Amino acid sequence: MGSLEPADLERFRSIVAGRLGLQFDDGKVELLGDILRQRLQVHGRENADAYLASLSSEINGREELRELAKCLTVTETYFFRGADQFRALAEAALAERIRGHAADRRLRLLSAGCASGEEAYSLAILLRERFPELASWQIEILGLDLNPAMIAKAGKARYTKWSLRETPDALRDKYFRIDGADFVLPADIRSIVCFEEKNLAGSAWASLNPFDIILCRNVIMYLVPDAALSVIQRLTQALGPDGFLFLGYAETLRGLSFDFNLRHTHDAFYYQKRGAVEPQPASLPVAQGLNAPAPLVDLPDLAWVDAVQRAAERIRSLSRDCTSPIEPLPKAAGRPPVDLGFVFELLHQERFRQALGVLEDLPPETGLDPDIQILRAGLLTHCGDLEAAEAACRQILSANDLHAGAHYLTALCREHAGDAGAAMEHDRAAIYLDGTFAMPHLHLGRMAKRSAELGTARRELEHAGLLLSREDPSRILLFGGGFSREALLAFSRAELRACGGSS
Repeated sequence: MGSLEPADLERFRSIVAGRLGLQFDDGKVELLGDILRQRLQVHGRENADAYLASLSSEINGREELRELAKCLTVTETYFFRGADQFRALAEAALAERIRGHAADRRLRLLSAGCASGEEAYSLAILLRERFPELASWQIEILGLDLNPAMIAKAGKARYTKWSLRETPDALRDKYFRIDGADFVLPADIRSIVCFEEKNLAGSAWASLNPFDIILCRNVIMYLVPDAALSVIQRLTQALGPDGFLFLGYAETLRGLSFDFNLRHTHDAFYYQKRGAVEPQPASLPVAQGLNAPAPLVDLPDLAWVDAVQRAAERIRSLSRDCTSPIEPLPKAAGRPPVDLGFVFELLHQERFRQALGVLEDLPPETGLDPDIQILRAGLLTHCGDLEAAEAACRQILSANDLHAGAHYLTALCREHAGDAGAAMEHDRAAIYLDGTFAMPHLHLGRMAKRSAELGTARRELEHAGLLLSREDPSRILLFGGGFSREALLAFSRAELRACGGSS
C-alpha cells in the first residue's frame, strides 16, 4: 500500500495511547507506521480512515486491540529476573507478610504485566523453596497481561533454556522436567498460579480479596502519564494494608502516589503501603515542584522556581539581578497564593536568617505546603542549624517518603551527625527517586571516596559532572551550598581526579 499520512500515524498513536495506555515517542513512530501498514494489509484496506474509525469504537475495536497488543507490548522476561529484588522479596516482604497472616494462613500475590508467566512462576518456586511451612496455606498467585498470546503461553508453562538463563542449576533440575528442547513446570507449581488477560490501563479491574505483594515491574515505563497514574491507583486499591509493591529498577512512584513508604534492603528499592493511621497528603500537588514527578521520561525536572516564574529568562534574571520582581506561586488545590520571590532574593544574597524570618511570617495555612517546607529545610541547612533542618525533612518525609530533596538534605544532616551509613542511604534514595538530581550524586561520591569505595566514588562523581552542566539554577541555588554551577563542576572534577578518574 502507499505511504501513510502523518495525520494517520498521529491518530493511530493517539488511539494506542488512549485504548491501551502505551506510550510511543517520536523515535518510535516508524515502528508504529510499520505495524499500522501490516494491520491494514491484513484487513485488505487501502487507506487508514475506516480502520482507525473502527479501532476507536469501544465495541468494534476490541478484538483488533487484542491483535495490536501482540505487536506493541514488550514481552522480554525470564525466571528470577532481578536477583536483588527476589532476595528482598524472600527475606523482607514475604517474611513480613507471612508473619502478618499467621492466623488466617493465606497469601495472595500479583504479577501485573506478567508477559509469558516467568515472574509469576518464579514466585511460586520461591515460596515452595524458601517457605516449605506454607504447604498447608491457601496460596494464590495471579498473573495479568493485556497480550493474549503471552497469556496463552504462560498457561502452557513450557519454556526454553533462554528463559532459565538466571535460574540456578539446582532449582532448574528440581522444579522443571525436560521435554525435548523445552523445560516444563510440574502440576503442583502450576496449580497455585493462574493467568488472566487484563489491560491494567483499560477498563476497571478489581479483586474481591486484597493482595499482599504486587510485582509490576517494567510496566509503567511504557505507559503514557495518565495511564501510569491510573494503573498505580488501581494497584494501590488492590494491595492490602502494609502490602508491598515492587517496580522495575528504572521506575519510581515519585509524582504518582503518596500512599507508600520507600524501602531499601538487599540493594533493592521497593515500596510498602502506608498504614491507615499514617499521615497522607490530601492530593498530589498541581504545580510542578522541587520534587516534581519525573518517573516516565528522561528529562530534567521542572524545578519549583519554574512554576513560579514560568520562563527560563526569569530564572536567569534571578541569578544576575536579584532586585527583579518574581510572580506569585500560582494557586493550586489547597494552596493559598504566596509570593516567595523575596525569599529567593534573600537566598541568592546568602541572607539566610532573614529569609527564614520571611517564611515564619507567612500565613499558618502555608506551613504544610511541600515547596515551602523544603525551602525552609534548605535555609536551615544553609544556616548550619542541622538538627532543625533534619526535623523539617522528617516532617516532609512523613507525609511524602518519595521527596528526593528531603532525602538529600537528610543525607547532609546525617553526615554532620557522624552517621555515614544513613547519609549514603538517603543519597541513594534521592538518586533512585530522581536520577536527574546532581547534588546527591556529588555528595554520595564524596562519601564513598572517604570510605575508600573508589569505584562507587568515581561512578557517582562522573554522574554528578554530567548532571551539573544541565542542573536547574533554582536547585543549585537551594541545594548547592552557596556554590555556583561552575564551582560545583570544578569541585566534582577535582574529586574525580583524586579518585583516579579522568575528568
